[in-house]
Amino acid sequence: MNKVQIVCDSTIDIPLELCKKYDIDVIPLHVSFGDEDYLDGQTITLEQLYAKVKEYGELPHTAAVSSQIFEDEFKKFVDKGMDVVYVGIGSTLSSAFQSAYIAQQSFPEGRVVLIDSKNLSTASAILAIKAAILRDQGKSALEIGEEVQKMAPNVVGQFCVDIFDYLYKGGRCSGAAKVVGTLLHIHPYLKVVDGKLIVYKKPRGPMKVAINEQLNLLKEDAKNVDDTVVFITHTGMAPGMVEWVQSEVSKYVKPECIQITNAGAVIGSHCGPGTLGILYLKK
Repeated sequence: MNKVQIVCDSTIDIPLELCKKYDIDVIPLHVSFGDEDYLDGQTITLEQLYAKVKEYGELPHTAAVSSQIFEDEFKKFVDKGMDVVYVGIGSTLSSAFQSAYIAQQSFPEGRVVLIDSKNLSTASAILAIKAAILRDQGKSALEIGEEVQKMAPNVVGQFCVDIFDYLYKGGRCSGAAKVVGTLLHIHPYLKVVDGKLIVYKKPRGPMKVAINEQLNLLKEDAKNVDDTVVFITHTGMAPGMVEWVQSEVSKYVKPECIQITNAGAVIGSHCGPGTLGILYLKK
């Protein structure tokens, strides 16, 4: 049986130390301001992204990489006699999965296995980590693909957003909703449902009110939460906010399984600063 390499795209927002721990290869997606093009996590960070938004007064554009980039990346490992398992942003959320699918057709059947995470950010990273654990247990690429794909519907991807500007630019709210939401201090609670990112609720009041919506769902699911990893992923928060969320999350899951991470530039381009998500897998 061939060795297996886990390959992801940068939208999974996985920290470098976890990439090293689980031997996960990451392909960066594109972020651009006008004619300036950057690679997510390689030539632009989240902090640099928001600095450029302030500098230019405009929001960035994002783009998946071409199928040729995916093919070249897969080929590096296949040429070494390895099989590849790709886990990235969900197929309904980006064209990246389609590019990976086109690239897959260039290889013999079974050499490149695709997993549709049906999710984004560290919700997808959870599945990548699960794939890496199965690999290290000696599973084949096909076995990994089959087992992890079954997990995908059980991953909870949810976020609370502080400002409407980025949702408006991304077409997830109207201009009127942006104005009214800002005036009423609404912090949209976004959730991935059936592979689509939707505005799930519209809590009114301080950001903690919206975050409590996520915590309430975690509390409901607590007995069924997989304790491999639970992510708290954000795009920059007010001092003490992340620590408060970590303290609250630790009431429902083992503290040692909690990972606090920053979102990457691509995900940050769509949700804006002050966004926070609590992401986990249900057994």
